[in-house]
Amino acid sequence: MSKKSKKGLMQQLFPAEGEAVPQLRFPEFRDAPEWEKKSLGEIAVFCKGKGLPKSAITHEGRNLCIHYGELFTKYTEVINTVKSRTDLNDGCLFSAENDVLMPTSDVTPNGLAKACCIKSKGVILGGDILVIRPDRQTVNGEFLARLIRNLEQKVLQLVSGSTVFHLYASSIDKLALLIPVHIEQQKIADCLSSIDDLITAQAQKIESLKDHKKGLMQQLFPAEGETVPKLRFPEFLGMGKWEEKILGCVSDVRDGTHDSPKFYRKGRLLITSKNLLPNGELDLVNANLISEQDYKQINKRSKVDIGDIIFGMIGTIGNPVRVRTEGYAIKNVALVKQKKELLNSYLVQFLNSEYIAREFSILNSGNSQKFISLGKIRSLSFPTPPITEQQKIADCLSSIDDLITAQAKKIELLKDHKKGLMQQLFPTADEVEQ
Repeated sequence: MSKKSKKGLMQQLFPAEGEAVPQLRFPEFRDAPEWEKKSLGEIAVFCKGKGLPKSAITHEGRNLCIHYGELFTKYTEVINTVKSRTDLNDGCLFSAENDVLMPTSDVTPNGLAKACCIKSKGVILGGDILVIRPDRQTVNGEFLARLIRNLEQKVLQLVSGSTVFHLYASSIDKLALLIPVHIEQQKIADCLSSIDDLITAQAQKIESLKDHKKGLMQQLFPAEGETVPKLRFPEFLGMGKWEEKILGCVSDVRDGTHDSPKFYRKGRLLITSKNLLPNGELDLVNANLISEQDYKQINKRSKVDIGDIIFGMIGTIGNPVRVRTEGYAIKNVALVKQKKELLNSYLVQFLNSEYIAREFSILNSGNSQKFISLGKIRSLSFPTPPITEQQKIADCLSSIDDLITAQAKKIELLKDHKKGLMQQLFPTADEVEQ
């Protein structure tokens, strides 16, 4: 759809100002009644699951189940497929189709607005799950779950507690809602589900690309004990064995500070292993800030330049990042600067291989805290091809990385679109309070 036609459609869908309806309404409901104000307690009853310890959750159990923690990590607004099982049965609470599930406790309040509609009946529901069972004749569970999530700030006002936060049925039953007729609820739910389907499809493409890259890496890098890979580009066939190299001999390997500089509200970024993401990116948003003086002092021995590689040495081991920006200092992070014999574009891919993962695991065995010393990193030994072959392998694998990044950006755009759409498809919190 062109920008012009999209804009025209949006203008048709906006109702008159001041009505108890959302900003965006589908054409067939433009003349329908205003949404009706109800409290959650008027349209639903509440149940609570029985305690379900994590130790009782298996992959081969007889009964499908949901542990409350999974509402934070495994499920979005709609639960179409239940991912866990248990052998527990006696005295348990079972789901009904159209139920809305919410966690009732957490160490932070923000997660307590994670409402999820379960599409399956007969699923065992664990403790610390608040089950909202709406009247199926008047309320669509999927619509209700999305509506509650859209009113997150209102839900958080009903949370109690100081160290561990709780959400009780006796509080949330007073949550004020605006509810349209059932058919309009279904239309909104279907619209948002279609976007969820697109997001899921894009996520599956990313997983397929990751699996493809993983399989390719197993072929492009020699297996343990081998000196040539199983798969070699045609122009390098017959060029002989890869040469064993020691990282410290072919690259300039350093590390950041091990001191603990004071943090400030303003200043220079300090990157640690927690800021190295598994996707090869840097998390600069959550980095701590240090003084200009500490920044300069650290960078006397370990200044990070574009093209360098940094990876975690303490706590999180690995997660290599090939640097695209500069202007920060590093702590407890290894720094690899390129020399003539080994390309960093190749090395960053090799550091993500199973070969290096095994090496890191061996080097770190027996330690209570994950840690790899700079000396052990420098002594890493691995087979290395000529520069031209390094470049070919790096180009091949980085092209897949680019596809993964492009797909990830599509997902973020879809999520932003969905978020904006929800803000217009549901009345605002202020409209609900009027």
